[in-house]
Amino acid sequence: MSISQLPLSYCTNVHPGRTVAEVLDGLSQYTRPAREQFGETLAAGLWLAAPVAEELAASPDQVNSLQTHLREWGLVSYTLNAFPYGDFHSERVKEQVYLPDWTTDSRREYTLRCARLLAQLMPVGVEGSLSTVPLGFKSLSTDADFLDRSIEQLLRLAAALDELHDETGQVLRLAIEPEPLCVLETTPETLAFFDRLFAAAEKAGQLDLVRRHIGVCYDVCHQAVEFEDVTTSIQSLEQADIRINKVHITCALRLERPAENSQARQELAGFAEPRYLHQTFARSKTGTTCSLLDLSSPFCADPPAEFLSADEWRIHFHVPVHRESVGSLGTTRDDLKQALAAVAKLPYAPHLEVETYTWGVLPGGKQMPLEEGLFKELDSTRELLRTISAAVAT
Repeated sequence: MSISQLPLSYCTNVHPGRTVAEVLDGLSQYTRPAREQFGETLAAGLWLAAPVAEELAASPDQVNSLQTHLREWGLVSYTLNAFPYGDFHSERVKEQVYLPDWTTDSRREYTLRCARLLAQLMPVGVEGSLSTVPLGFKSLSTDADFLDRSIEQLLRLAAALDELHDETGQVLRLAIEPEPLCVLETTPETLAFFDRLFAAAEKAGQLDLVRRHIGVCYDVCHQAVEFEDVTTSIQSLEQADIRINKVHITCALRLERPAENSQARQELAGFAEPRYLHQTFARSKTGTTCSLLDLSSPFCADPPAEFLSADEWRIHFHVPVHRESVGSLGTTRDDLKQALAAVAKLPYAPHLEVETYTWGVLPGGKQMPLEEGLFKELDSTRELLRTISAAVAT
């Protein structure tokens, strides 16, 4: 039982990367200065959009150049974000980020391309992970055979990752990331899907390799937004033998007693922005929950009765993980602490990655230079992990 001893990772989807040149520019402009402030080796959780992955796959020289730059800048890479397929920094991303979904050849082929690139980039003897979409977005994934078609693609990917292991000696693990209002949203839904996946794998004679190569990316903010008990959630995944291959260290926004707190609701309206989806959940005094597809200013000003009377709102807006509050709003940092303590008790050590991708869309008064913000998150996370490791050791 221990926390991962690999260098802490942060996800580079925070800055644009539509070409290899843009990826290198982001690493040079933001990641390298953050690493220098951090004072020790840092892992770059690379986001390689489909055009970037294709560009690298077609050019061994560019892969070698990326390896050289990572080494020279004191960076390593053992995990990739293979979730956003296209431009994650376009004017409007919203629900398009879940496309293509896991019923498609293009999602499988892109993921395998990323896996092959990661096998070249990551250190020898270290296992790799790739986070991916939660199969699809619920409202866009209504076909009756959606889950079965997704399973077919995942079985094909698992077989390909097993072949890649035979070729390279490198173990690559897929990490499916549950997210609010997606096909895999809650922990019970995730448990049910993996039960179905494992049954299909056993029937196909692939159960061992599917267990080895396919698991979960546990984004703490996502399950916190759902008002789940994150400790129980993580324990239930372990009991079901579903491996958490990667943990996204993230915090969401909280707003308590919305009916009494019009000032906080007004402040929350500043977080409604046109690029990313900000699913919003409310929990009543009786424990029931309701949800809203996306945060908006009109909603904050005049929320429906079931939201106004709720005890608390939670909003899928990744906020800096070192913050206990943001202005009048709270964060789910307490859930983060609980989740990491539960992860430390697992019989293996999932990859750990800070993933606050929203720095560029924070309301004006909440922003700071990106490299400064990254360092604050990383330094705070390092201290939190040290505290948790010390507690586990005793």
